[in-house]
Amino acid sequence: MAQNKRKERDVMKLLMSNYEVSLKDETNKNDMFVLFHVPKGSPYEGGIWKVHVLLPEQYPYKSPSIGFFNKMYHPNVDENSGSICLDVINQTWSPMFDLINIFDEFLPQLLLYPNPSDPLNGEAAKLLQSDPEKYNKKIKDYVKRFASEDIIIDKEKHNKNNTKNENNNTETNGNNCKKEEKKKLKKKMKMKKKKVIMIMIIIMIVIMRIVNLK
Repeated sequence: MAQNKRKERDVMKLLMSNYEVSLKDETNKNDMFVLFHVPKGSPYEGGIWKVHVLLPEQYPYKSPSIGFFNKMYHPNVDENSGSICLDVINQTWSPMFDLINIFDEFLPQLLLYPNPSDPLNGEAAKLLQSDPEKYNKKIKDYVKRFASEDIIIDKEKHNKNNTKNENNNTETNGNNCKKEEKKKLKKKMKMKKKKVIMIMIIIMIVIMRIVNLK
């Protein structure tokens, strides 16, 4: 019970912070996206990353799952999946930490102080060690292509439009189903009327025969 209260408190604290938070599903506060503006002083400066946060049932005793949604070029970030190699999140997590710590401290440290000796992106690690200038240029290229404000806004609009289209399709399908049901109901009513008329005709014929016999 105390564990759930702590989780709710940490999520509420993040929602009330300056970070832009959107729940993946309004009914599930364990799964969310957070817009992370990179701190000044790093080659990623000016970039905005959409960070996926998934809280396990055992939170805060077990660390949340954290991953970058849009592409990032970094030795300790998997370029395809966005997963992060960071000891404080993966191995040395403590219940003393909360979600705000991740965005205020841990992610900024990851971007300011990459660790090429423990890479998830081997190419980025090698480039950082062999040619730091070229490495920084490639980061800026990624920021421009995948993490600019315009791109994030366009992606959000695209996702919203897709959701609207899905809802419209669902509504259309629902309306089509209702129309089909109405058609079927009308057919059934017509069949019933025909049966009633046939029965009445038969009854009249029977009555007339009886009368004639008398």
